[in-house]
Amino acid sequence: MRIMLMSVTLAVCAAAVAQEPELTDRWFYLSTNFLVEENVPPAQELLQRAAAAGYNGVVLNDYKFGILDRMPERYFDHVRAFKATADDVGIEIIPCVMPIGYSGSLLAHNPNLAEGIPVRDALFVVEGGVAKLVADPPVELPGGDFEQAEGHQFAGWDWQDNAGQSIFADTRVVHGGARSCRMEGIGQADPEHGHCRLSKLLDVSPFRCYHLRAWIKSEDFAAHGSVRMFALAEDGRMLTYNDLKVQRTQDWTCHDVVFNSLDYEQVRVYIGVWGGKTGRLWWDDVTVEEVGLLNLLRRDGCPLTVRGEDGTGYEEGRDFEPVIDERMGTVPWQGSYEVYHEPPPIRLTADSRIADGDRLRVSFYSPPIIHWGQVGCCLSEPEVYEILRDQVRRVQEMLEPDAYFMSHDEIRCANWCQACQDRGMTPGELLADNVSQCTQIIREVNPDARIFVWSDMFDPFHNAGERDYYYLVNGNWHGSWEGLDRDVIIANWYFKPREQNLPWFAGRGHDQILAGYYDRSEFVIQQWLADAERLGAPVVGVMYTTWRSGYDDLERWAEAAWGGGR
Repeated sequence: MRIMLMSVTLAVCAAAVAQEPELTDRWFYLSTNFLVEENVPPAQELLQRAAAAGYNGVVLNDYKFGILDRMPERYFDHVRAFKATADDVGIEIIPCVMPIGYSGSLLAHNPNLAEGIPVRDALFVVEGGVAKLVADPPVELPGGDFEQAEGHQFAGWDWQDNAGQSIFADTRVVHGGARSCRMEGIGQADPEHGHCRLSKLLDVSPFRCYHLRAWIKSEDFAAHGSVRMFALAEDGRMLTYNDLKVQRTQDWTCHDVVFNSLDYEQVRVYIGVWGGKTGRLWWDDVTVEEVGLLNLLRRDGCPLTVRGEDGTGYEEGRDFEPVIDERMGTVPWQGSYEVYHEPPPIRLTADSRIADGDRLRVSFYSPPIIHWGQVGCCLSEPEVYEILRDQVRRVQEMLEPDAYFMSHDEIRCANWCQACQDRGMTPGELLADNVSQCTQIIREVNPDARIFVWSDMFDPFHNAGERDYYYLVNGNWHGSWEGLDRDVIIANWYFKPREQNLPWFAGRGHDQILAGYYDRSEFVIQQWLADAERLGAPVVGVMYTTWRSGYDDLERWAEAAWGGGR
């Protein structure tokens, strides 16, 4: 009976969709790597499946689109094979360009083009011709070694959850010393939230760089993806977004988090898990330190300044050797950034005016690393646009597309570096200018191309609202939409505020496609389309959007969206 009812429901939905205006663009999203030959046949097979289900376009994302100048001929052979299949089955290729936000392929050309947050007046002291950072003020986590405990209550922390119920002093499994902190039975101790945490308030200096480190061991720990170590500002602003990548089961492993204190004098450090259930987790040797020239950016918009405490300015090349962080943006490949490595020192020249024992104040810029390695580019450096222009020209030559998809998405750091600050603009104004320039670049290369862009950074009901504290953005993205030409088509991917954002974009003259699915078995595309029609918001297409390369529902989703078939 359940199967019969489902069949009837699908038939009714298909009939209802069939009565709606035809969707010109029936797309699916594909992210792949055409440098790997083995990826080509599955992508071709996907094209054939999609065509049979009624899709007529593929939004194609390949990191290599940003570094085509480095690709061997076999890469282009693979792309040509994919394009030949797409042409045969009647599927248009819409390439992704303009990696603004997830900027790795752009930064591969020059890692210094990352957006940087300032470190101001860090204290360096000279000894033996080398200036090294000295924490100012001194900072430490006195309870981070877990050596002192009264029962299962650890000394040195301001508070901890459920001592003796989900947090235990363990003297048998340790990384260093005689004790570690073991977490287990979390689901029983806190069945509602699964919280299991320790916290400590620290005094810091504003706009300094700090490094948290912990050794973690796990044993069949179900919530391993929710293990966190972070710093929270006094007013609740999150300062760290590094994912620890703890495995379900792992031996003692070192995990690092780095944050800039911004304009705060106190931060609260947390370690633990949110949503914990079963399994065991150990922490040991948790430390905090101020660090120096980590991931040092070197460009005109991110100046390095060195001065004495008396205000004397010192010159690179004259008073100290050129300073370069060789690992910045290069490990494990160009455009990839490590959360932590040993920062470079400042070495004096033979005829330096700086003497041993001198106290220096050093200011510089470094990029934050978000989640699993996201780093965004600066929105103001001219070289960024030179690289983007080259990217579009090469993609045009390779694919000759009739449409482009701009990858402005989740831009999580902006408006800190000197290049941005000198313009006196808000983040929203900077992004408006950026998207306008990106649109113009595409039109220079292909005047007739249709242009699409993700919705979130231009949606006032999403990431472009007036709220501050969107990740590590200095200000907010409000007004970013002013840079969008009316004929740029919005790929709307936020279903929840559809009553607001669908008519809002329509009122500004934008057609929209609805980027549905998102790896969920429950489909909302029918309701989304119906609401768009009711609200008078022109929708020209839909896109099966998967971030997990999950295509099991490709045909079922097509049935739901437009009735399936050609």
